[in-house]
Amino acid sequence: MVPITQITPSPLLLPLLRRSSHPPCRRRRRRPSPASFPLLPKTPGPLLSHPPRCSSPSSSPSPDPIHDDTVELPLFPLPLVLFPGAILPLQIFEFRYRIMMHTLLHTDLRFGVIFSDGASLAPVGCVGEVVKHERLVDDRFFLICKGQERFRVLNLTRNRPYLVARVAWLEDRPLPPKPLPAGETEDLDTLAVEVEKHMRDVIRISNRLNGKEPKEDAEAMDLRRNLFPTPFSFFVGSTFEGAPREQQALLELEDTSARLRRERDTLRNTLNYLTAASAVKDAFPSSPPAT
Repeated sequence: MVPITQITPSPLLLPLLRRSSHPPCRRRRRRPSPASFPLLPKTPGPLLSHPPRCSSPSSSPSPDPIHDDTVELPLFPLPLVLFPGAILPLQIFEFRYRIMMHTLLHTDLRFGVIFSDGASLAPVGCVGEVVKHERLVDDRFFLICKGQERFRVLNLTRNRPYLVARVAWLEDRPLPPKPLPAGETEDLDTLAVEVEKHMRDVIRISNRLNGKEPKEDAEAMDLRRNLFPTPFSFFVGSTFEGAPREQQALLELEDTSARLRRERDTLRNTLNYLTAASAVKDAFPSSPPAT
């Protein structure tokens, strides 16, 4: 089977933590127009199976919005999760996705990136906007995409030459108040500060374990970069590389405080593991090579 795409990965700085050079923007970006086309305390929503048949293929999705918040969107299934504000480099070489790119380059440069395990699709994805592209002589494309709004797949309307789905936009909505364990808080800024602290600690201990000299003091790192809690929670989720199902669960959450608490717990578990590994390394230092 020919793979759906070839991904140009960014280098990993940590097993679960990568620091992005392009944090999410605070301002809202425009949405696609209707004319365009477990480590887990909670598992992601059920995956959607690809339909056995669909309508006859055509060169572009038919603009047929049900209402202002529902549109048809071309989908690009990938074995990864894109978050709002995150940067995704891609290389497009499969014929059907080259067709999709030719169409997008004449419209609004937006498509849906959605996690796929190879046989089924996740129910929630993120719009990817092409911010830079290069077309090669053999008609392949190199793309730089940036995550925008999240969406929920309502139904698949076409599967040839590429997938098209009717989607609804997904935004964070605070959950009804509920009793919290002692010491817990719903204050978003307080949660964001806790998450940033755990991220700094993970970076510091991971660098120490790997024998890396940090370019700057971990305690002085401004990981949040003045982001509001919601975009900051998406930035943190984008750093959990190598755990796509955990990332998918974070993407699907519709409450910023719930997302930040889950990220804090994941970072706390990672920190406990790294601290134990560091203690073992200190107790049993490597012997110098014999001369």
